Order: sequence, then C-alpha cells, then structure tokens
Amino acid sequence: MLSLAFIGLCCLVALFAYPLAPDHSPDANRMIVELGARPPGFSKRFLLVPRRQDAEKGFFNRLFTGTPQQYHLVPINSFFFARDTVFVRHYIDEGLQDTLHFAIKSLLPPRLQQTDLGVQQAYIFQQGVRRHRFWLGTDRYGRDVLSRLFVGTRVSLGVGLVAVVLSLSIGILLGALAGYYRGWVDQVVMYFINMLWAIPTLLLVFAITLSIGKGFWQIFVAIGLTMWVSAARLIRGQVLVLRELDFIQAARTLGLSDLRIILRHILPNIAGPVMVIAASNFAAAILIEAGLSFLGIGVQPPTPSWGLMIKEQFSFLLTNRPALALIPGVAILLLVYAFNILGNALRDALDVREG
Repeated sequence: MLSLAFIGLCCLVALFAYPLAPDHSPDANRMIVELGARPPGFSKRFLLVPRRQDAEKGFFNRLFTGTPQQYHLVPINSFFFARDTVFVRHYIDEGLQDTLHFAIKSLLPPRLQQTDLGVQQAYIFQQGVRRHRFWLGTDRYGRDVLSRLFVGTRVSLGVGLVAVVLSLSIGILLGALAGYYRGWVDQVVMYFINMLWAIPTLLLVFAITLSIGKGFWQIFVAIGLTMWVSAARLIRGQVLVLRELDFIQAARTLGLSDLRIILRHILPNIAGPVMVIAASNFAAAILIEAGLSFLGIGVQPPTPSWGLMIKEQFSFLLTNRPALALIPGVAILLLVYAFNILGNALRDALDVREG
C-alpha cells in the first residue's frame, strides 16, 4: 500500500508538475549562471527585471508546458536608491560582486510608471526584490533541481506507460495466437521471440533509436518495442495451459468463434500474470530510459529527465556536493522499488492457487 501511495503521489506530481515547481518556466529551464551548483537549502535575493511578454497562455497550456518567464532574475547582495535609479550589488560568486544600475521605470509595470517617485521606490522595495530558496540546490547551470525533478517525473512515468502499453499490446496479440493455435504459428512467433531474446535490451534500443531518431517520443517507442518479448512468452505459456481446460473445450463444442474464446474466456483468466508483468515492465522501462539519457541517447536537453540530471551532475560525486547527483538517483531507486514491490503484491493477491 505504501508503494501504491508513492506511485499515486508521483502521478499527481507529474500531472501538476509546473504549478508545484518553484520554477514555472518551460522544462524548468531558467538558468542563473551565477548560482551554478549550489547546495540544498541555498537562498539568495533577486532583483526582478521585467522581460518582454509573450502571448498569454491558457490554463491547460500552462499546466502541461509551463509559463514563459516574466522576469530576469539578477542575484544581488544589496541595493539602494538614488532618486529615479536603483543601484544593486550584483552577486557573481562568493566574495565577488559588481555594481549595476537600473532606471526605476524599467522595473515597474506600466500602471505605476506615472506615479510618485516614493510609490515607485516602495513597489521595488516590496515587490521588485525577492528572496528565493533552492530547497534541493541548483545544477551546474543554475537551474532549480527541485523543479527539474518534478518535471522529470513526467518522463519517467510517461516512458513506463508507453512501454507497458506497447509491450502488452504486442505481447498479448502474439502470445495468445501462438499459444492458442500452436503449430506453425507458434513456431514463427517463438522464432522471433528467441531471436530478440538473444540480443541485449540496450543494444536493441540503440538500434531502434538510431533508426527512428533521438527524441522525447522516439525513445518511448523504442523502449516499448523491445519489451514485448517477455510478455509474449509469459502469455503464450498461460494460454497453452488454459486451452486444454474443460471450459475451453466446452466453448469449442458450443461452436464459439476462436476470437470470442480468446477475448472472453482466455484473456480474462490471465489478467493476474499480465498485471504482474506490466508492473515489472514499468520498472524496467524507467531504468532503461534513465540509462539511455545518462549515455546521451535518450531524452535530449533541455527536457528534464532523471537520467539526464545524473549525467549533468555525476562529476559532483567526487566533490563536497554529491547530493546534486544523488537526488535524481534516489528518485529513480524509490520509483523502481515501488513498482517492483507492487508487482510482487499483485502476484501474491492474484495467484488463486495459493490459499
């Protein structure tokens, strides 16, 4: 139940990633180069410099693609006013700073640009300077790790879902046909299964990826097309056993069509093993995607992926900031472990032969 609750929580995080993330920009890709590789809990004050606004997005666009950045964030140590100019001590690195100045009107929304100077200064003091805390630190490009972790959940769950749908669709079709009809149909299907079984999964994914290209959806399809073999073998074995049972023989005697027997009488009786292998394939797909992204063949930047985050930060394992690489690794570990535990629980709950 804890694993199921954790998976449900990850699904909610994936759905509402942008509203939950501190960085609402597309792909959580707001770079603040002055704050590269900061540890968890780091906080800094920023001067908010308005940027050119794009067309307003609708609610669902903001939910699924994020909100374009409204401000440039300039990290500062302090600031002061000199009439209609604000001077800031621009933070560059520990012990380093520079002085920048901005006209007050350039930092104001249009409705306040004609107001009293005191009102303008009060607005900048209260609204134009904000402190932001990076709860899980920043990566080497100054992007918020927590935000990218949230958005990266979509990739991990998405690749698992697509891989399971593809692998089960192909596996159920070929496994059911091979197990029910046997003969030459079984021989042809098993020939392809044994041939693909002999090829390491990663090498097969490499070949498919190089054929259809690297990208977000391509890697999903490539992984799904390599995982149907185990599903087909399992389903074939289950169908071989069921087709010899009395209720299937009775259905044949009554003149029911093969399609109806398979869909209405065989497949519902193998739902338990199918659900178990679905959970197993989900976990395996997450690991394969993370490995491919780590190698640079999977999801491409700036789209956040947990494997890509490890690739970008793994050099920090040998420094005093290993958490930057460990955080996405722990996220992969917990999600894969949750799916494995869920698969074991489904196997125990759905095995009718155990009392």
